[in-house]
Amino acid sequence: MKILVRAPNWMGDAVMAIPAFEAIRARWPDAEIAMLGIAPIAGLLSGQSFADRAIVFDRGGRHGGVGGRARLAAELAQQHFDAAILLPNSFDAAWIAWRAHIPQRIGFARDARGLLLTDALVAPRSGEIPAHHSYYYLELLRRAGWIDRLPDSLSTTLRVSAEARAAAEAALVRAGARARAANGAPDAARSKPLRCAFAPGAAFGTAKRWLPSRFADLASRLRAEWDADVILFGAASDCDAANAIAARTGESVINMAGKTSAAELPAFLAACDVFIGNDSGASYVAAAVGSPVIAVYGPMPVEIAFPITPRLEIVRHPVSCSPCLLRDCPVDHRCMTRIEVDDVLSAAKKWLAQPNLASIAARDAGSVSGA
Repeated sequence: MKILVRAPNWMGDAVMAIPAFEAIRARWPDAEIAMLGIAPIAGLLSGQSFADRAIVFDRGGRHGGVGGRARLAAELAQQHFDAAILLPNSFDAAWIAWRAHIPQRIGFARDARGLLLTDALVAPRSGEIPAHHSYYYLELLRRAGWIDRLPDSLSTTLRVSAEARAAAEAALVRAGARARAANGAPDAARSKPLRCAFAPGAAFGTAKRWLPSRFADLASRLRAEWDADVILFGAASDCDAANAIAARTGESVINMAGKTSAAELPAFLAACDVFIGNDSGASYVAAAVGSPVIAVYGPMPVEIAFPITPRLEIVRHPVSCSPCLLRDCPVDHRCMTRIEVDDVLSAAKKWLAQPNLASIAARDAGSVSGA
């Protein structure tokens, strides 16, 4: 049995799909399972036990445009997959699987793609399944007959190799972080200096971003009050926000924005004691490697998508117009501007006060009861 699983395109969605990936592996323990995803997602999920290999969908390069999609389909056809599970709802995902002549093509009948699927399943209606988006992917498997029931609780884990941990630790020290346990060993007793990971960006739009000036003031407080190394992470698109934070703090933070790949991010976040950031993909990755997560929410509904970990603190300021699901605020961004530095610091304090526990306990696992 050879199975192709089309992964979601967004980092947070990809992490929320981990329970579905693991359910596929449990259903077909002896199958050859390949995960198809865009380069950042393929890098993030490669090397995990739920897939034997990752196939890169180079949508900006050799697989770009209609001709590139046909090239990808031809490449997949040569591998003779027996079944494809399409987690994204896009027409594009179904067309590629159809063009690759995969005999069984399973997905929700969305985006006018039903005729391209052999198993065109009706998508769940609002309120029909638990709200968290991980259940949406699991429900696809349930309706396909690949699992009997939805789980009562969810967990997501990204396992980080010792080699990746050592490489991340060495890179952080080179960038200016104070040295920690030898080779970043996850089970070594940790003491100060405390490390706080910041992710000031968010891919969906500006409405999800807490103010860089607040991140900068929080970094200064953490440095002064907790003797913490504050390390900024993010994609190249987050560099402006990260640079603004570094400039406001007199560059006392360690700026790694734009300098780490998605594949490297889990090891870097595992090397930190606490994660503080917006509702972004990085927060889901931090949860999946066992880090305590303090997530600042504004325009998005928390019950649909949140990092799966018992070490989660959500910081938000209720306003009448939230959740609005808008990319950019058309008014005064009040859901974010009313969140003060003290609000976030207060949410983080119980983890800041016990960094050894935060760094060691369940480093390789996170779980939460059903949403």
